[in-house]
Amino acid sequence: MTKICCFTGHRTIKNLPPIEVLNKLKKVLVDLIENEGFCDFRTGGAIGFDTMAALTILELKKKYPHIKLHLFLPYKAQDSYFTPQEKQVYHYTIACADSVTYTQNSFSKEALFARNRALVDGTDLCVAYLERLDGGTYYTVNYARKQRVNTINLFKS
Repeated sequence: MTKICCFTGHRTIKNLPPIEVLNKLKKVLVDLIENEGFCDFRTGGAIGFDTMAALTILELKKKYPHIKLHLFLPYKAQDSYFTPQEKQVYHYTIACADSVTYTQNSFSKEALFARNRALVDGTDLCVAYLERLDGGTYYTVNYARKQRVNTINLFKS
């Protein structure tokens, strides 16, 4: 049976150097792939930690071609307020992903919450970067815990 991991994290990483977060993420992912049998990885396509996770999975696919990246996006125009560079990376991850699912047709707060729940539903593990106890990341980690999905917080590890 395929093990599924989702990611959630803040758009801005403030309290740790991003390279430190990236190194922690890579270490956890290699362990999950090599020792725990995880093959499917889900991310929500937001800037910040979501993008870091997606790009890391795409990088690791070169060494582990059996792993899959699945994007769960809240709506088609999610990149409306992204910078040109953020849009370029966003569209690259969409083009390289093994699947893309949109949870709603247009922007609403509910679209974001629906995406967060869809990320978690049916997963075995949630890898988070949670620095503060508010916002979408906090909501998603709490939802994962209520669904009895194990969580790893890279901020605290």
